[in-house]
Amino acid sequence: MTGKRPIKFRILELFLDGEEHWNYEIVPKIQKEYNMKGNYGRDSINFDIIELASGGMLKDVEQKVDEEGIYKKGFLLHKYIITDFGRVRGSDACIRYV
Repeated sequence: MTGKRPIKFRILELFLDGEEHWNYEIVPKIQKEYNMKGNYGRDSINFDIIELASGGMLKDVEQKVDEEGIYKKGFLLHKYIITDFGRVRGSDACIRYV
């Protein structure tokens, strides 16, 4: 259910379940939904997640080095959860009423 809404809105929508998610779990879902293949698409989506976290809508709750190459070997993986501010902004953007 994308309807080609802005990617950041869709990312917030995925986090509205209130669960913690690793960036490597969210990125491939968005890549598939928006047909964003390749490393550039992967890294662009990850950057969108980072921007949502820096804006206070997601909270970084855990990190680990990608030793197995799950996302990008040798890089830092992040686990995020949506914040109260993210829920409010998400509902303001008409993602869905929360």
